Amino acid sequence: MTDAASAALAEPVEPVRRGWTAALALANGAIWVGWFGPLQILLASQARDFAPAAGMEKETVLAWVTGAGAVVSLLANPLFGALSDRTTARWGRRTPWIVAGAAGGALSLLLLAAADGVGTMALGWCLAQLTLNAAFAAVTAAVPDRVPRGRRGAVGGWLGAAQILGVVGGTGLATAAGGTAAGYTACAVFTLVGVGPYVLRYEDLRLARADRPAWSWRAFLAGFWLSPRRHRDLGWAWLTRFLINLSNALVLLYLLYYLRDRLHYGDPGRGVLVLTAVNGATLLATVVVGGVWSDRSGRRKPFVIWSGVLMAAATAALAGWQTWPGAVVAAAVLGVGFGVFTSVDFALMTDVLPRALDRGKDLGVINVANALPQVAAPALAAPIVTYLGGYRVLYLVAAVIGLAGAVLVGRIRGVE
Repeated sequence: MTDAASAALAEPVEPVRRGWTAALALANGAIWVGWFGPLQILLASQARDFAPAAGMEKETVLAWVTGAGAVVSLLANPLFGALSDRTTARWGRRTPWIVAGAAGGALSLLLLAAADGVGTMALGWCLAQLTLNAAFAAVTAAVPDRVPRGRRGAVGGWLGAAQILGVVGGTGLATAAGGTAAGYTACAVFTLVGVGPYVLRYEDLRLARADRPAWSWRAFLAGFWLSPRRHRDLGWAWLTRFLINLSNALVLLYLLYYLRDRLHYGDPGRGVLVLTAVNGATLLATVVVGGVWSDRSGRRKPFVIWSGVLMAAATAALAGWQTWPGAVVAAAVLGVGFGVFTSVDFALMTDVLPRALDRGKDLGVINVANALPQVAAPALAAPIVTYLGGYRVLYLVAAVIGLAGAVLVGRIRGVE
């Protein structure tokens, strides 16, 4: 039992096998299918259908629903990460939460398929965020549990590749399934099946009961506050991830409406799929390469800085070159930048974690920087599009925010 406890809390030194990485990447991609099939296509379509009965504009409905879901995500990711840290189940610390989260996410997507109004739509999306974040928190915590520091860029690259394939796959399933209900059902099935190889084939590390801290509500709740003064590098890393993800969220949120209302693209749903595929192709070309290159060089910050600058330039191009070819070029350049950022920033985040006992909780707090932009983006984007200059101003603001995130990476001192 002591050896098992030591393995669960020790800094890993043995390289993981390719099969383990592939299975974890597939599980990660399945979770992103559950998120982005709805987010890219299905929720926007339902917002358009339900808006007249609700007496609101479609943009407002989408903003309220996605914003509510993002609030749930803000709380769920660190909560389930902390719970997985304390789990002493026979099946390990992370696996039970991956299974429960994926199953709950599939059921939530089926509820969305049956939604008949804004209320049911919001409930289904909030439940999907709650459950899928439980699975996602456990998947991401498995990396610092099992992967040595010098290999995390490469593993982060494969997880990033699976992430974008999940985005593309979710968008493709939502588009090709033949309707909103069918799209949700297809995403639900894939989400549940996709975690199977990892949870069935690979044994998780178990935490001994003796190594689990005594329960205290005060200590449990206080643990979610990671003081930026005590953990400066973690604070700066969190802020840079938040800003770059906020910039990206501003680009994606109204993409369907941008194609239809600004570019007057004939089939905006298919246009979103095309742009997502272009973005995914360039991201896949750089995400693993960037992570491996970072591992071999032993450096993280230059990769994150320059990828953020490149993404900011592409976002600014959406403001200044508002044509279909301009959108395709911007999607391609964004993919190059986000590919490198995805893998190397993930490795950088795991390098600044304070304690092995709290990996899941601390990564959950860091992952708030992924979810909080989903709350902030609708609140920021809706008035800009409606009252303050439209999509040109929106994408200029997004570019400035992303550039600020790239520059502030330089404030992280403890990572090369």
